[in-house]
Amino acid sequence: MAGIAVLLDLWRKNQSFNPGLYSARTYQSTQFFSASAAATAASLAAGSSFASRALFGSQVAYSDAGVALPEDYISNIQSASEKLLNHDALQYSSTKQYNVQLKPLFSAFELRTLALTSLRSFLLYYLPLLEPRANMEDDDDFLEDNQEENHVDLVVPFKKSVIQIIRESTVVTTRRILERISVHHVSQRMAWKLLKDIPQSAVRKAGRKMPTLVYIYCVSRTTFRGHMLGVAASWIVQVGIDVYRFFTSGFKTLEEDDDEKQVGVLGQKVFVATVRCISSLIFASIGAGIGAAIIRPSRGQWIGCAAGDLAGPIIVAVIADKVFHVTL
Repeated sequence: MAGIAVLLDLWRKNQSFNPGLYSARTYQSTQFFSASAAATAASLAAGSSFASRALFGSQVAYSDAGVALPEDYISNIQSASEKLLNHDALQYSSTKQYNVQLKPLFSAFELRTLALTSLRSFLLYYLPLLEPRANMEDDDDFLEDNQEENHVDLVVPFKKSVIQIIRESTVVTTRRILERISVHHVSQRMAWKLLKDIPQSAVRKAGRKMPTLVYIYCVSRTTFRGHMLGVAASWIVQVGIDVYRFFTSGFKTLEEDDDEKQVGVLGQKVFVATVRCISSLIFASIGAGIGAAIIRPSRGQWIGCAAGDLAGPIIVAVIADKVFHVTL
């Protein structure tokens, strides 16, 4: 038995020199073989003669039938080996699951979303009408001029508000269509990145205790991916409106010179829409990273993304006007 134990120790040492050459199953079979060899050696020692016991110094009592291992001991060895096999199988075969959750196709027409869109659109066009206008002139016709100036047309802002509501709802619906296209035509991992909940992702990244610059970079990258479909939907709607206006105006005027001018104007509008959308995407990503680092992760990411989305086209337009003398 001592000789078998020495051989097993030498064999284990040889196995430990190159652990990378053996897989998990080889290691588990080695452990199971070692346990079986030890059990066999114990049974041989138990069933040996008095002379062999005197030679090996064994103190096991003699029995003609030998000593059998308990069934509990054998079952424990088998269960331990099965657990090791199952654990390694799960460890080596498990892959990350990407849960992609699609929102309803017509989510823009839900009551809460439509109400918020309507409120924002009406405030956008009716708030400028509430600004006070001071008239410092001391003329005789002061009251008449004041009455004429106070006459405000409320129909035009209402039409603009309705058009803005339709436009924003169309952008959201277009985004939902793009989400479904991305799910069916790109990999599951990429679709998960495009449809990820960005504020929740910022919260998870904040829990990892990253350095500030690394955290800003990671949140900006995630926002760039998640905001991409929304910007693409906005670009498609804007270009679609410009193309529709081009064709409707083309049927009214049939002169060739006017058609060439309109084609140039259409190309300029498409270029301006592209620049605005790209600047919106870039500045929204940067603003989301900075906002998540300064304010709370989820709320700061949302505020920074909205601020960058609004300020990006304005900043690019100012730079283009001052530096390149181009009006965007």
